[in-house]
Amino acid sequence: MIGIVDYGMGNLHSVYNSLSYLGFESRLFSAPEETRSFDRVILPGVGAYASAMENLQTAGFVEALRDYAASGRPLLGICLGMHLLSSLGTEPEPTEGLDIIKGKVDIMPASPDVQLPHVGWNSLDPTRTHPLFKGARPGVDYYFVHSYCYTTERQEDALTTTTYGETVFTSSVARDNIVGFQFHPEKSQAAGLRLLENFCMWDGSC
Repeated sequence: MIGIVDYGMGNLHSVYNSLSYLGFESRLFSAPEETRSFDRVILPGVGAYASAMENLQTAGFVEALRDYAASGRPLLGICLGMHLLSSLGTEPEPTEGLDIIKGKVDIMPASPDVQLPHVGWNSLDPTRTHPLFKGARPGVDYYFVHSYCYTTERQEDALTTTTYGETVFTSSVARDNIVGFQFHPEKSQAAGLRLLENFCMWDGSC
């Protein structure tokens, strides 16, 4: 069973519907004590980092998610959910994150050829192989909506990068049983569904 964390921040049902389409059983849940009962957990999200962390803290999810990450079972963060895996976010003010994959989330660098938010389709440049990208075709575009980006403390935790104008940013992160996607796989048609399917079949090992 796959658990989708319901903490009041966004794209829950699109993720749920995508998993149902793929034939996987999932459930939205809002009680932190339920976290340990799932084989895999997805942390989605749309919105501001500080508000999201406040919601997680108020609901009691912070320690529950840290414990789950330490259990070795697969955990996937999507968009804001990926950001929350970091140590610190600055949207709209400096806020401590889950500190699961060390790094910082900050506004994307401004340049004349980059408009924020970054909305639309863009490709990924992998830095290494990973089970979640098994069978993924190179050069395929995925759907992005964001103004902030994640800089990992360890270079090896950046799984893919993406170029937007002259800006190169981390578009997915991974360490052990934890993965995060900046883009929305649930909105990225067949290519994104392939990644979700891989996650649902993954045992957390690399």
